[in-house]
Amino acid sequence: MRIVVQRSKAARVTVDGEVTGQITKGLVLLVGVTHSDTVEDAKYLAEKIPNLRIFEDDAQKMNLSLLDTGGEILSVSQFTLYGDCRNGRRPSFIEAARPEQAIQIYEAFNQMLRDKGIQVETGVFGAMMDVELTNDGPVTLIVESKA
Repeated sequence: MRIVVQRSKAARVTVDGEVTGQITKGLVLLVGVTHSDTVEDAKYLAEKIPNLRIFEDDAQKMNLSLLDTGGEILSVSQFTLYGDCRNGRRPSFIEAARPEQAIQIYEAFNQMLRDKGIQVETGVFGAMMDVELTNDGPVTLIVESKA
């Protein structure tokens, strides 16, 4: 799995003019799944991401995690994270998992976060989505389940 993690002051996702997910302070996660990913990959990232110390403490040092701050998550499925742009001008998405595999892992990942007591909002899997966010910092990281 490959996830783009963005620290956010506010974010929302809209599908066909309707807001499907919205958060205040927290993280926006763009979540990509590849063929070899399993629920174990989701479990690893569901443990790693909410514990990343990327929020500032009183001394303005990045020492606090999402769990420390009580932040929320906006999780958006993003198959294009596995787009390969090395050849030609059109990305190849052959490394992205098929929807029937990806949705199961994506939903398991979101549920694991919820099981930690985190408020998780989402877009609509496979839909065209408009994602708006106020990136805080900006702080943006790429976290992967495989080396």
